[in-house]
Amino acid sequence: MNAPVTATRRPPLVVARELAGQFAASAVERDERGGTPKAERDALRASGLLSLAIPQAQGGQGASWRDTFEVVRTFARVDSSIAHVFGFHHLMLATVRLFSRPEQWQPWFEQTARKQWFWGNALNPLDTRTLVKHFDGWCEFSGKKSFCSGASDSEMLIASAVDERAGGKLLIAAIPSGRTGITLHDDWRNIGQRQTDSGSASFERVRVEHDELLLDPGPLSTPFAALRPLIAQLHFANLFLGIAEGAFDEARQYTLKESRPWFRSNAASSAEDPYVLRHYGEFWVGLESVRLLLERALEQLDAAWAHEHALGAEARGDLALAIGAAKVAATRHGLDICNRLFEVTGARATHASLRFDRHWRNLRTQTLHDPVDYRIHELGEWALGGKRPVPSFYS
Repeated sequence: MNAPVTATRRPPLVVARELAGQFAASAVERDERGGTPKAERDALRASGLLSLAIPQAQGGQGASWRDTFEVVRTFARVDSSIAHVFGFHHLMLATVRLFSRPEQWQPWFEQTARKQWFWGNALNPLDTRTLVKHFDGWCEFSGKKSFCSGASDSEMLIASAVDERAGGKLLIAAIPSGRTGITLHDDWRNIGQRQTDSGSASFERVRVEHDELLLDPGPLSTPFAALRPLIAQLHFANLFLGIAEGAFDEARQYTLKESRPWFRSNAASSAEDPYVLRHYGEFWVGLESVRLLLERALEQLDAAWAHEHALGAEARGDLALAIGAAKVAATRHGLDICNRLFEVTGARATHASLRFDRHWRNLRTQTLHDPVDYRIHELGEWALGGKRPVPSFYS
């Protein structure tokens, strides 16, 4: 679907909340079914939100990262798969902006805003099975990639391949998803994030033009370019918080309307039981702590983004620490809430039709993207030795 958006623009958060209401109506059934959420992706296209973070000069809405991730959280409360691919779409746009020249990213942004293109991911720097073969003015990508979130039903793809001629250097390109030689496999069968299409892709002699390669400044080459992995980490932290908030909201409604006090309780209702109240109090402390840490990290990211190429390594390192702390907190508190929600809802809440387990499955699946222990290790290096994280695709 490449039709331009013609509707008058409304505040993006208002649009996002309306869409979230629509997504919520089928989220439980779609979680069970898996596959590509085509109707929901088309609704995002029609909404105009795919150009949310694109600058106004290129036809977008020019939203801050704070506002963009608020939309991610809004979706994640009801449908974390949609939140995932929506956030990754904006991460792919950031990849283009940070790694390429203006004469590359500006036309791509303009077309994305005009046609409401969806961008998908086939980058995975740890999967080195895709190799480059060079020709005069162009090259070929051949091989396989795993964890290609959002690639299905996308118009554009961020893909990477290893250049053995350059000692294993990673080359990254922005190419049409439907280009000859690209096969997107329907093989995502994991327990969570079941509608993210995070399966594999094959590249069979896929032609990549020289001006489709993101070479200048290239991946992680400057403090500004090295914001890309931090945006990814902050996306995950907001996704985790949104899932936890959604789990909290569903558990709260069930406790108030359906749960029964244990027979030994002196409380007239489950909502008055002291042990239930203790759990909810701890849930709230966890959510509030993550919100505050994320607020600080989002403020720092928007400031760093505004500095562009004037951003220094120290400021970039401080941002990495703020995002790392927020992500660790979101991981721990999110998993705790999604696990313990059954303590406050009771045995009947395990009925399969409710699928309350989806919150934990989705969060547990996505928190394994990169080990939280290594994030804590980086924070420990700072806390004890004053060492800031070294830029990589994961920090």
